[in-house]
Amino acid sequence: MTAVTRVPPAPPAEAAAHFAARLAFETDVSDVHADLEAGAPGLLVVDSRSPESWAAGHIPGALHLPTAEIAARAAAEVTSSAVVVTYCWGPACNGATRAALEFARLGFAVKEMIGGFEYWVREGLPVERAGAVSRGPVDPLVAPPGFACAC
Repeated sequence: MTAVTRVPPAPPAEAAAHFAARLAFETDVSDVHADLEAGAPGLLVVDSRSPESWAAGHIPGALHLPTAEIAARAAAEVTSSAVVVTYCWGPACNGATRAALEFARLGFAVKEMIGGFEYWVREGLPVERAGAVSRGPVDPLVAPPGFACAC
């Protein structure tokens, strides 16, 4: 027995169901960026952070809708046919999960963007602050120069 196999792997059919379910609930920074760049119809990215966090920088084109305001504002501000993608700070924060739960309870199709704003910035993707859009350097730990994930 090894550290990895101390708990045996799930049977392949169960593993397939598990991983398919995860992909139904989650998306990643790279895929969100690709869809935004392509102008994918029906996609709405929602920043669930505080007003101060939003002002410090956010994904261009995102809707600012703090989690505590989703129930009161979503029906008026979000098209019912939209695929909502929620994000918060990063992997150590479950704010995007809470926001996604609120949208799901209201009947919206929703996915959580894993990695959050932290990985958006670390991948050198565009950030909007005070009406201006800029890009920071790419963190080589998340996007090594000269390599494409192509996953």
